[in-house]
Amino acid sequence: MDIVTPEQRSRIMRAVRQKNTKPEMAVRRLLHAMGYRYRLHASELPGKPDVVFRKRRKALFVHGC
Repeated sequence: MDIVTPEQRSRIMRAVRQKNTKPEMAVRRLLHAMGYRYRLHASELPGKPDVVFRKRRKALFVHGC
């Protein structure tokens, strides 16, 4: 059972960012400094990965707060 009202839960969930979080931005800065080129949030792939290296056929999900 939820201890908050639906309105409070809605407000809390609206505050959760899905893109451009601090951990994601740190990884992207590091990758760019290393010379890697990538695509962001490829919606045509399952799960919408945060970083996609198309030539290498790799996807990267950055999990963090």
